[in-house]
Amino acid sequence: MRVVIQRVSRAKVSVDGEVVASIDAGLLVLVGFTAGDDEDKLVWMTKKLTGLRIFEDEAGKMNRSVKDVDGSMLVVSQFTLYADIRKGKRPSFMEAAEPVLARRLYDKFCEMLQDEDVPIQTGVFGAMMDVDLCNAGPVTIIAER
Repeated sequence: MRVVIQRVSRAKVSVDGEVVASIDAGLLVLVGFTAGDDEDKLVWMTKKLTGLRIFEDEAGKMNRSVKDVDGSMLVVSQFTLYADIRKGKRPSFMEAAEPVLARRLYDKFCEMLQDEDVPIQTGVFGAMMDVDLCNAGPVTIIAER
């Protein structure tokens, strides 16, 4: 499981020119899955994301989580996070999970995040999406489990 976490002041996802999800301040989470991923990894990542202290406190230090700031998450599936570009000019996606498994993991991951009382919005699994964001900071973190 691989995620790219971006602290945002706003983000939205559009499909065919229509906005399907949007958030104000919070986290944009791009998530990709591989064949060995399981529920244990989802649990770990859920706890990590909801507790990750990357929002500033009154002193300007990164001491607050998305929960602490009453932020939201926009979770977008992105199999291209498992692109392998070591050979040739065209990426290989052999390490990305098959769509049926990835969909099951994505849906479960989103459900687990909601259970942590963090408002979430989602992209459309498998769709060609346009993601528009304002990266606050900028703060971008890559996590893998």
